[in-house]
Parts: sequence; structure tokens; C-alpha cells
Amino acid sequence: MSDTETLARQDSAWYARLERRFELRARGTTPRTEVLAGFTTFLTMAYIVLVNPAILGTAGMPVAAVAAATCFAAAFASILMGFASNTPLALAPGMGLNAYFSFTVVQQMGVPWQVALGCVFISGVAFLVLTLTGIRQLIVHSIPQYLFAAVAGGIGLFIGFIGLRDSGIVVANPATFVALGDLRQPAPALALFGLVLIGGLSAWNVRGAMLIGIVATTALGWVFGLVSFNPEPYSLEAMTGTLFQLDLGGVFGSEGQHGLGLLEVLFVFLFVDLFDNIGTLVAVTKRAGLIGSDGKIPRLNRILVTDAVATVVGSMAGTSTVTSYVESASGVQVGGRTGLTAIVTGLLFFAMMFVAPYAQLIPLAATAPALIIVGGMMCLPLTEVEWEDPLCAIPAFLTVAMIPFTFSIANGLAFGITAHAVLKIVRGTFGKSDLFLLVLASLFVARFIWMGAA
Repeated sequence: MSDTETLARQDSAWYARLERRFELRARGTTPRTEVLAGFTTFLTMAYIVLVNPAILGTAGMPVAAVAAATCFAAAFASILMGFASNTPLALAPGMGLNAYFSFTVVQQMGVPWQVALGCVFISGVAFLVLTLTGIRQLIVHSIPQYLFAAVAGGIGLFIGFIGLRDSGIVVANPATFVALGDLRQPAPALALFGLVLIGGLSAWNVRGAMLIGIVATTALGWVFGLVSFNPEPYSLEAMTGTLFQLDLGGVFGSEGQHGLGLLEVLFVFLFVDLFDNIGTLVAVTKRAGLIGSDGKIPRLNRILVTDAVATVVGSMAGTSTVTSYVESASGVQVGGRTGLTAIVTGLLFFAMMFVAPYAQLIPLAATAPALIIVGGMMCLPLTEVEWEDPLCAIPAFLTVAMIPFTFSIANGLAFGITAHAVLKIVRGTFGKSDLFLLVLASLFVARFIWMGAA
């Protein structure tokens, strides 16, 4: 047998193993497409390697240690998600919850960061209990189908808004809240170049348009000196600064006197991660065409268990709540349909553990165009909403609007579900099958009364 024939058989056996494990043919994808999708998702998420340590560092946590923990948590969670659920969902420490962890829990409430990590650990255990008892699945299944479409559209606007903000195309304005930025500035101009490039390649159906656009825009930024690179001393040994530093005794009161305040912290970690995760899960799987004809998400239990385990492991490594990332939609957009996409993303995060400061090489202005285009594509499910029926249109609109306007997927779901329950009661169509939905709506109302807009 010639060397060529031997290699051909090895390649065939390798492909057969991938096919059996990830169902590539059934989902209309190939290993090349999945790898491309994994790279694309990673590039749109890479900013977390710099942003998360910067935010948690303000809470007194060692920045280098958090950088290593961030990479490890994202790598572990994404790889586990790929193998356990065969879903193209990548995970990492969540934005928003890391800010709440640092600015509210540690700095305002005076909770030591070690105790705050203990709260993250307990919330992860609570997620796992809620999943194993079937409560999280009940929540997902109780959400009306048209709200799934509204969530997907709302997250699309959310992603697009993040891209516009990160690029400087849209900026804060004290009079109107937001306004058009100065497009003559380097970052907006670079982002507009990327937007045209990715848009043009996508219009010509070029595979890998997102990845090509991100890399080309980054290269252009370097050529014109628009990317600064100032790496700080870094070593994997730094991770010991946060590894297993969580303080469970402080959470339960044996150390410290934070009282009922920690119950509020636990509730926020539970509430926001629960509904952010559900919203992201619905939006990404819907975009990938993975939701069944019965409206159910395949392997839902495995997905939710993975998310809970990721939060527990992340807290032990030394980072805030780990959750599914809406940027996973960028990988789905280029064809990612299986867990192989998530595994590739996880492996790249694992590699980043050794060179975390080099995430600075990818400017936000280079990834922003991909987020803007993905956001627009994710609005397609809004056509599934019966906009002529006020019972559907009003909750759907509130969901779509509140996600980007409040910068929270959880808030959008809260408004949509509550509006749906209230309108069904007013209309007189509320039945026994809607009781769980009423419980959810009541919890949302109680949460807003008790905690305001936290």
C-alpha cells in the first residue's frame, strides 16, 4: 500500500470518527467549516481576556491571575459544551455580572472578593440543582414560541448595538443618550472599512467572510498604527493568586457580617445568569436551526448542566459567573452547527492561557463589524411574530426593545413574559397551563420591586 493510500485511509477514518461524534453530515456542515466557525467565535470573544481582568482587577483581584483564570474557564466550559451537548455555544465569564461582582458586591457592599467568589460558587451549585430537578427546563418550555423569536431579534439588536458602541460609530450623548460618533476618527473609520469588507464578502457568499474581515481589518489597523500593544509581565503561575481562593465560610456568615446582603447577591447571580443564558441559548440555537419542529431544544439538559458546572469551575479558578456568549452567533453565521465549533473556540482559549496579553492584537474596531452584521442577521426570526395580534405584538416589542435599551437579556425576557401573563389575564384566556408562567411573572415583578433595576 502506498503512502498516499495510507494517508487517504487515515483521513477517511478520522472523518468517520468526527461524523459519528458530531453528526456533521446531518447538520449540513464539514470539519473545515466548523474550524472556521470556531476561529470566528474566538476572535469575536477574545476581548474578554483583557476586559474581564481589568474589571475584576478594580475589586482588588490580581489581574494576571484573573487573565489566566478567564482563559481557563472559557476553554474548559466551551470544550465541555462541545463534547457534552454537540452545540456551537461558547462560554466565558459573563459581561455585566463581572461588573456587578466588582463594582457593586466588592466595592459598594464591601464584600471581600474571596467571599464574592464563594457566592458565584453557590449560585453555580444552585443552577445545577435547578437543572437536575427540571426547573430550568420548565422555565424554557414555559416561554411562548413567539417570545423565542422576539428574544433572538432583541439579542440581534443587542449584539449590533455593542458593535456600534465598541467601534465608536455610536457614542454616549448627555442630551439624547446616544448619538453618531465622529466617523473621521481612526476607530470608527477602521470599523466602517471592516463593515464594508465583511458585508461585501457576505453578499458574494464567500465562506469565511467574517474571519477574513476581522483579520484584514486588524492588519490594516496595524499598518496605520491604530493598534497599541503594551504587554505586561505574565506567567501561568500567576493563576495561583485566585485558584481555590473562594471563601465559603464568609458566605455563610462564619466570617464577616454581610447578613442578608449576600442573599441579594446570590439572587442576582442566579436571576441574571439564568435568564441571560436561556435567552442566548434560544437565540443561537434558533439561528443555527437546531430547534426542533416541536419548538424544543435538543440536549437541553446537557446544555444547562454544562453551564452550571462551568460557573462552579470558574469560581474555583478565580473568575465571576461563566455563561453562554451571544458572540457564538458569529460562528453560527459562518456555518458552525455542531459542538466542534465550541471545541475549537475552547482550544484557542486554552492556547491563549500562555499568551493572554496578546489578545490586545485584535482591536475592538476589527471585531465590531462582525457583531453588527451578525446582529442584523439575527433579526430574521422577528418575521415569525404575529404583529397583528396585540397579545403577541406587545410582549414581543417589549422584549425586543428592553434587551438593547437596558443592556440586559434578562430584563428583556422579564418584560416580555410579564406582559404576556398580564395580557392573558386581562383578555380572559389564562388557563391552568399558564400557571408556571404566572409564577415566573410574579418573580419578575417581585425582583424589580425588591431590587429596582439591579
